[in-house]
Amino acid sequence: MTLAPRYAVPLVVVSLTAACWFLPWWRGALWLMVPVLLLTLWDFVQGRHALRRNYPLIARMRWLFEDLRPYLRAYIVEGDREGRPFTVEERSLVYARSKGENDSHPMGTELDVYSDEYEWLGHSIAPNENAARDWRVKIGGEHCSKPYESALLNISAMSFGSLSANAIEALNKGAALGGFAHDTGEGSISPYHRTYGGDLIWELGSGYFGCRHPDGTFDPDLFARQAESDQVKMVEIKLSQGAKPGHGGVLPGPKVTQEIAETRKVEAGKDCLSPAAHSAFSTPIELLEWIVQLRTLSGGKPAGMKLCVGQPHEIMALVKAMIETGITPDFIVVDGAEGGTGAAPQELTDNVGMPLREGLMLVRNALVGANLKDRVRIGASGKIHSGAGMARAFALGADWCNAARGFMFALGCVQSMKCHTGACPTGVATQSLWRQRGLVVEDKAQRVARFQKETLKALREIVVSMGYDSPWDLNQHDMYQRIDSAKAGPLDEVYPFLKPGELLADPDSTPYARAWKVARADTFRRVF
Repeated sequence: MTLAPRYAVPLVVVSLTAACWFLPWWRGALWLMVPVLLLTLWDFVQGRHALRRNYPLIARMRWLFEDLRPYLRAYIVEGDREGRPFTVEERSLVYARSKGENDSHPMGTELDVYSDEYEWLGHSIAPNENAARDWRVKIGGEHCSKPYESALLNISAMSFGSLSANAIEALNKGAALGGFAHDTGEGSISPYHRTYGGDLIWELGSGYFGCRHPDGTFDPDLFARQAESDQVKMVEIKLSQGAKPGHGGVLPGPKVTQEIAETRKVEAGKDCLSPAAHSAFSTPIELLEWIVQLRTLSGGKPAGMKLCVGQPHEIMALVKAMIETGITPDFIVVDGAEGGTGAAPQELTDNVGMPLREGLMLVRNALVGANLKDRVRIGASGKIHSGAGMARAFALGADWCNAARGFMFALGCVQSMKCHTGACPTGVATQSLWRQRGLVVEDKAQRVARFQKETLKALREIVVSMGYDSPWDLNQHDMYQRIDSAKAGPLDEVYPFLKPGELLADPDSTPYARAWKVARADTFRRVF
């Protein structure tokens, strides 16, 4: 007679427990066997999990291996160029630079240079070794009394609450050490952003955290009091983000601690809502008018917006509103759909939003085609973690770059994919005090500053090799993409890049004719 699997393990465990009881020299093992016996019997009789009922005790190995799977893959199974969202090789580059270690690679590239995974920047026979060693970009037009001289690589938006207090302090101290900016994320300016005095970009999301009335609408007086701080250098309206464009969010009440409540100006212990849409504006013209208000209330500091591009006609509507009103934002940060630091609905992460390359080209073409590019700076954010990634963004029209996950890796993030659980093992994305203890601010701040410095150094090496004076000299024809195994060409032969004023002179001849035709300055909807 064959013993059914569901009886086998309980009988074995009962037998071993009995042996420990009756054999004196095994009796010391009872402290282990009795809990195992109780666990086995519970699995045997419970009715919730079929695997545990049919295979008591040993079925629990499935959950153990599920928990260990990310780590086993990352450290044992994955090759250097595998892994998502960042490969082992990409993470190793950030770790090496943040620690000041050798980041060189031996024996040539591991890429298949005849496949579409390979693209390249064209170098020069006459490298320009006289290129400047430090570049900064001025953000803020003629209406700004306090323009900002920004570094070319800054910390992208990550909120306190999503990141730990120690992580925020380390990032801000690193920014202060390296002379670059730290975006607050939509969770507002916490005490930890202020500890070390690093430059801040204050991001305003649809919840208006830190400057809201009790009903969740924008409070201009509260905004002005916060924005007048010398530490706040720019104001950024978050329209959408790469990981979950067009989606709001809720921080559940139990996670809204007194500290987070005070920072965000909400009630402790109650759900904290970020609506999907803003209440301060509903049309392109109203958005631009609000930008003027924010610029004025902040004392003349640059004000702009961040978005993951979705509908091309909405970008054209914004451009038409700029032309009609004469109002321009000081900057637009383009976030790619590949961006994201925390957690987001899987369907949105995998299926909604335009990647950085296409989004950046669209915004660049809209501004250049309408003769507005000289008045609006473009920032690029979306999986940027290297000098090469920055160079590509500049070639596509960016004026500076932001990075989020790159700086998380500099803090010690190991891509354990636990950001949304509060169980981050390195103390980066958690509010657990004992987990945060592992993140030593003084040490990690040095790594943050070093990573930024070494990445800019790598960007300069690329600019030098291409024979240019600055990264703003890079252009679309400097960047090559393989079309197939037999053909490759510069990017401007693969994608459209508009000439100055082309949208105004002859929009029908451009690939954006339909988007331009259905766009209107007084609405974000298509108008047929």
